[in-house]
Formats: sequence, C-alpha cells, structure tokens
Amino acid sequence: MSNRKNEGIHPAVVSAQAFQLSTRRPVERLFDDDEGRDRLEKAISRYPEQKAALLPMLAYAQERNGWISSEAMEEIAGALELTPAYVRSVATFYTMYNKHPTGRHIIQVCTCTACHLLGAEDVFEAFLEATGTRPGEMSADERFMVMEAECLGACGFATAVQVNDRYFENVTPESVADVLATLDDEEA
Repeated sequence: MSNRKNEGIHPAVVSAQAFQLSTRRPVERLFDDDEGRDRLEKAISRYPEQKAALLPMLAYAQERNGWISSEAMEEIAGALELTPAYVRSVATFYTMYNKHPTGRHIIQVCTCTACHLLGAEDVFEAFLEATGTRPGEMSADERFMVMEAECLGACGFATAVQVNDRYFENVTPESVADVLATLDDEEA
C-alpha cells in the first residue's frame, strides 16, 4: 500500500469536464501562482514528452477561467515549448474546449433519439425562452448558456439535461422552471 497521503485526484489531473464547473477562479496568467506552476510541473512529469501535457493544461486553463483565451493558449505554448499555432490547432479540434466566454451554468439538452421522441426540442426551446438566450450564446446576465448535446447517456430517463456537472432526468418543458429554481437556490 502506498504511503502517499490521499488528497483526492492527482494535482496534474483535471476533471473530465472541467468546462462545466460553475465556480471559476479567473486569472490573467495561468502559471504565475503556486497552483499553476504545480499543475504544470506535475502534468509534465506524467509523460515521457512534455508536449503530451497539452490537453491537461488546456483543461486546466478552462477550469480556472471557464474558457481558453488566445492569451492562455500562447502561455501554454510557451510553457510547453510548442508553437502557438500548434496549441490553437489542438484547442480548436476538440469541442470540449470553449474558445469564448460561457455562462456560469452550461445547460446541455440531449436531443438524441430517445430524448427527441419524448420532447427534447420543446425542452430545449423552454430553456432558451426561460434564460433569454439563443443556442450556444451566453445570457445577458452571464449566468446561462444553452446548447444541444449529442447524447448524455440517459436514454431511459429522457429528456436528459446536464447543467455543469449535474444531471437532471425526465425533464419536461413544464419542469424547466424547477431546474432553474434549483440553480438559483444553489447560488443563494
């Protein structure tokens, strides 16, 4: 058995869907504080080539700021000795990385077959109306972004909705207000 103190996940590992965290700690520079330098060092130590730490560092930037700015991409490129163009090409390839600011609550409505058959389009429209947004755009109060999801893996509980790192099942247009009220309660 390891003598290592159990402090949760390895500091170089970023949650699988860090872009969905509702609590962000924006910073101007990623690696100017102890946390940033520690995450960079530990991510690099996990791989035989430093370039392999690119995805964890992009996820870290998104975890800290909620999205990945051009400046963050350039800082990551410098830290990993990569070209900014290479970092940008990787960041833009993956849809899990947000390249523009997002709302504090990213609402994803599954519109795949099972959910579609049980009214996902109506649920999606209800969220857009309730938040005053258009698909993929941030609300004026910067709280919400509503988007379609390809599949949330909850076909038996359609319509499935994911808000940040939380799932809501059997969502109907009528229950959209309840989901948003839950978010309001959590913010209060």
